[in-house]
Amino acid sequence: MIPRPRVRGFICTSSHPKGCAANVNRQIGFVNEKGSVDGPKRVLIIGGSMGYGLASRIVSATASGADTLSVYFEKEPTEKKWATAGWYNTKALEKQLQDKGLYAKSVNGDAFSQEIKDQIVDTIKKDWGQVDLVVYSLAAPRKRDSATGEVVESVIKPIGNDYEGLQLDPHKSRLTPMQVGPATEQEIEDTIKVMGGADWQSWIERLQQENLLADGFKTVSFTYIGDQVTWPIYGQGTLGRAKKDLDVVAEKLRGDLTSVKGDARVCVLKALVTQSSAAIPAMPLYIALLYKVMKRKGTHEGCIEQIDRLFRDRLYADNPELDSEGRLRVDELELTADVQSEVAELMGSVTEGNLEELADVAGYRDEFLSLFGFGFDGVDYEEDLDPQVGA
Repeated sequence: MIPRPRVRGFICTSSHPKGCAANVNRQIGFVNEKGSVDGPKRVLIIGGSMGYGLASRIVSATASGADTLSVYFEKEPTEKKWATAGWYNTKALEKQLQDKGLYAKSVNGDAFSQEIKDQIVDTIKKDWGQVDLVVYSLAAPRKRDSATGEVVESVIKPIGNDYEGLQLDPHKSRLTPMQVGPATEQEIEDTIKVMGGADWQSWIERLQQENLLADGFKTVSFTYIGDQVTWPIYGQGTLGRAKKDLDVVAEKLRGDLTSVKGDARVCVLKALVTQSSAAIPAMPLYIALLYKVMKRKGTHEGCIEQIDRLFRDRLYADNPELDSEGRLRVDELELTADVQSEVAELMGSVTEGNLEELADVAGYRDEFLSLFGFGFDGVDYEEDLDPQVGA
């Protein structure tokens, strides 16, 4: 079989095993060039198969020589069907790490479930004894309550008012008007349940109850804040309300972790092309405009660059700077006044006629496809492959 990119809406339903391996190799190479970090040695990544979670695993293992354990929820391959990209990413990375003599294991399942928490607890007890860092990088549209079985779904909506804007289809270079109505109180509450800090807190409290947190333990969860251009649909909407809940949880965890001299921080990252961001109304256009501006200024960073800098300059630096809410920030280059004013101006003048000139649509499209293993130099995309390669 020959995998081809099949894009439907904001998702790609196919993936390329060797392209995913090339993506992993590229990120490992970047971190190797930056050198080592005096960081953690036993790292649990919750949501570690793609995006910021995958990058966190790569930086931990490559820069700090950490043993890593990942929780992910991905579709495995069959004889006739491709696995999801996160499954191929994980298999490619774990082979590399294990070849270097590092511990690298994963559990494939629902991280919200009690069953997966039990399995991870048992694994840490058996293989490590304790853990130094937990990275919470879960982005899920829904969760099943372990106690009741109820499925709760999140929504991406403004609060209080309609949102009107332009939606970019980067694969067709098309702009279409869009309008999103305000969320109900129930939708706001449900989004906080799914995308807020409750599950992060549940994981850390369970690990602490089992005495699995090492002295000096750290935990981080990722967020995005943005500025005025994205606030109506993000920062001031249901997503923003859920992300504010992370700050509340982080403060509580910091108090709970004093017994192990531990720390819990929310880390603010820049806007990037990810599976999650592609689904947020108006964000694809904002990101394509942002990329155009930041690449021209020479300040653009991708996923691995952001996480590498987070580990080196913030998370494992002496006396790292915190914002007023106690967060670690690596989004400062996106939020400079000149970048934001230029993006805002472009947002107000972009049309389908000048879209390719004003926005980095090709860059957006290429980066999106690279998430699924497509578009890497040195990969033979006409090669006949077994979907179960790496299994």
